[in-house]
Amino acid sequence: MKKLNTDFIVGLFLLAGFAGFVYLSLQLGEFSVFAMDKNYTLTADFNNVSGLKPGAGVEMAGVNIGQVYKIELGKDDRAHVVLLVNRKVKISEDAIASIRTQGIIGDKYVRISQGGMDETLSDGSAISETESAIDLEELVSKYIFGKV
Repeated sequence: MKKLNTDFIVGLFLLAGFAGFVYLSLQLGEFSVFAMDKNYTLTADFNNVSGLKPGAGVEMAGVNIGQVYKIELGKDDRAHVVLLVNRKVKISEDAIASIRTQGIIGDKYVRISQGGMDETLSDGSAISETESAIDLEELVSKYIFGKV
């Protein structure tokens, strides 16, 4: 009987340890089962998203406010980007979304610049003003061949 109690307690301890490990793994991996509850979605269409990947950050004034959820080719042959933005952050209707690079050869991210309108975008709205990524290879080739 005593061995059964000890085995039961060890089993509970192992289950609690495994549950803690799963929780910490999800938190450190910035994955959340309830991500949609904390965020709302916005969309933006870009001519070129070269190097932007799902999971990339979305920043406003240098502060991370969300992440890129999905990138796909839209109906008009433009890149359709779905953004998850923190519910606490309100973005004006005339905001501008641009793709930027962190550092010289860093990762790409989406920067949102607020506009001056009082109306804000709601869940599922689209950011109409966008600036695509700068293609560094194209700029270098234009410079080399004198087409700048």
